[in-house]
Amino acid sequence: MSASSMVMSVAETMRLLVIEDEDDLRHGLETAFREDGYAVDAAPDGAEGIYKAESWDYDAIILDVMLPQMDGWEVLQRLRKKKKTPVLMLTARDGVQDRVKGLDHGADDYLVKPFNLKELLARVRALIRRSAGAPSPVIKIDDIAINTAARTVAVGKNEIPLTAREYGLIEFLTLRRGKVVSRTELYDHLFAEEDESFSNLLDVHVCNVRKKIGKDFIQTRRGHGYVIE
Repeated sequence: MSASSMVMSVAETMRLLVIEDEDDLRHGLETAFREDGYAVDAAPDGAEGIYKAESWDYDAIILDVMLPQMDGWEVLQRLRKKKKTPVLMLTARDGVQDRVKGLDHGADDYLVKPFNLKELLARVRALIRRSAGAPSPVIKIDDIAINTAARTVAVGKNEIPLTAREYGLIEFLTLRRGKVVSRTELYDHLFAEEDESFSNLLDVHVCNVRKKIGKDFIQTRRGHGYVIE
C-alpha cells in the first residue's frame, strides 16, 4: 500500500456540518471532506443548518454567510447561545468589516470565496485541534505518536495500518485524553446521519485497535464509555 493510500484509508475521523446554499459548492465540499475522511452532514439553508447544528455535536461547522431563510450571521448568533462548536465562515465579501463582523459574532475562522480547497481542509483540521487544546498536529502518548495532519498512528518507528473508523476512534479519544467518552458521543461523532451503524460496531473497532496497539491503550469504563489515559 502506498503512503498516500495509507493516509486515505485511515482518515475517517470527525463529523462536520456544511451549511451552503449553492448546490454545486455544497456537494463539492461534501465530497472533498468525505474524501479527506470526515463524516459529513449538510444543509442548504440557514433554518435547516441551525436545526442540525443545535441537534448534534459537530467537531466543526463550515458556514456560508449569504443563506436563504436565515443568514449566516443569525445562524452563528443563535448557535453561540448554546454551543461552542468551531465555526469557519465562507463569504464572497472581502471587506475588512465583514471579516471583523464574523469574528466578533463568534466565528473561529473566515475564508473568502473563491478559496483553495487544500487551505480550507488545513484550516478545518487546525480548528479541530485548537478546540481540543492540541495545537500541535502530533500527539505523543508514551511511544505512540498520533499525527492528526497525516492521519497516521505509529508505535515507535512502526506505522500501524488502521481502517478509517479505527483511526477516527483513536483521534477522537486522544483529543479528549483522560476524559471518559460515552458510546453515544462516539457514535455521534464518527458516523454521519445517513450512515448505518450497528449496536456492537463500536465494540468491534475498540477490539481491533487493542489488538493492533495494545490491550490497555483504550480503557473501558463500565456503564460510562471509553477513555485513553
